[in-house]
This record gives sequence, structure tokens and C-alpha cells, in this order.
Amino acid sequence: MTGHEQFAEDLALYALGSLEGDAVVPLERHLEECAACRQELARLEGDMALLALTTAGPSPPQRARQRLLKAIGREPRSLRTVLTRRRWWTLAPVFAALVLAVFAILLWRENARQRDRIEALRADAASNQATFEEAKHLLALLTDPSAMHVTLVAAQSKPQPAGKAIYMPGNGALVFMASNLAPLAPAKTYELWLMPMHGEKPMPAATFKPDPQGNAIVMMPPMTAGIEARTFAVTIEPEGGSATPTMPLVLVGS
Repeated sequence: MTGHEQFAEDLALYALGSLEGDAVVPLERHLEECAACRQELARLEGDMALLALTTAGPSPPQRARQRLLKAIGREPRSLRTVLTRRRWWTLAPVFAALVLAVFAILLWRENARQRDRIEALRADAASNQATFEEAKHLLALLTDPSAMHVTLVAAQSKPQPAGKAIYMPGNGALVFMASNLAPLAPAKTYELWLMPMHGEKPMPAATFKPDPQGNAIVMMPPMTAGIEARTFAVTIEPEGGSATPTMPLVLVGS
């Protein structure tokens, strides 16, 4: 057997990357010395590169396919089985990586949806807790026997406009309700005043504007705790309120 014939069958396996064992070193030494075998190896590698493009590109020349299939056909059946099995094995890591990537994306999306739901539930819980606390304080004010109830009527006129203040000096909680109030002029507002028990100057409690029917309500304005009230009054003030009442008093506690 000549040198070319000895290595002819190994060239196809070498081009496919499937030649293993002790046959690799002698073939590589022969390729260093034999230009004809190096040329044949280059043709086989070129044929395989063309065949690799058949799934995504144009069809390779028919002669390239026939030459490579002929070279592979000379190998034993057991070798072709090994090549087929190696092809599936080499694709397995790629397939596993794709599956893991898809799974990671789906898991990330589900986690993002769960985080959004949790944040929405937390916001709802905080809002409900704030509403509950406000209702609890209002109920305590309305039902506490020590709360001061003051009915306000129109000063120096028939008692058509009316107001009612509920006040707890201990913690400064205050609710004021009014009805039949006259409409305000532009840039004007109503202001509620606390008249202290011991002769101090009136203290501003809150500014407010009635609805079109003349009704208004002031709930829990910021008040200083511990101030005893003699009564309450309402005046009309410039927009934003005043530091001292502007006469006349619109409503005053009886």
C-alpha cells in the first residue's frame, strides 16, 4: 500500500474532526511532507463547509456533495453510526442552553408580575390602614362624652346659616360642619376661629369654602393639644386666611 493509499481513508475522518487515537500523529506527519494529500484535505474541508450552509444558505455545488458523500461512504458502517451519534451529542449543549434561557426569561417575567402584585397589595393595605385610623379617630371624637359640642348661628340676623363644631381639647381633635353659607366673592375664603377660654386672642383653626349648596365640612385640621375653647367663630377673610379675625363674625358659638 502506497503512502497516499495508506492515508486516503483517514483524510475524510480528519476533515470531519473524528480521527482519534494513534492514527492522528502519523497522518499529520504525512501531511507535512505530502502536498497532494494537503490539497485533498483542503478540498474535503471546503466541501464540508459548503454542506454546512445547506440549512441556511444556497445549495452547494453537486460535485462537492458527491465527493464528500463518496469519501464518507468508503468508511465502515460502525464509523458512520459514531459520526451520527456525535452530531446529536454536539447539539445537546446548544439545545440545553436555549431551554435554560427560555426558562430564565419566563421566570423573570413571572417574578416581575409577582413583585407588581405585592407592591399593589402593600399600597392598598397602607391606604386602608390610613382610612381606618381616620375613621377610628372620628368615631372616638363623635362618641366621647367629654367632647365639646358648639352650635354656631348667624350673628345679628336670623339663624339661617348654621355650623356645628365638635372639639376635644385633650388631643386637639376638631370637626366642623356648616350649612346654608352664602357664596363667597372672588379671592375670599371662610375661616374658622377657636376662641380660647382664658381671654387669649382668637386662634385660626382652618380655612374652607362651601359647595354650591352652601355646605362645608372641616375634618381634623392641625390643632395644638391642650387648649381650652370658650367657643368657635367663622369670618370671611382674604384667600389664604388671616392672622386675626376680620369683622363682622359670620357665625359665632352660642
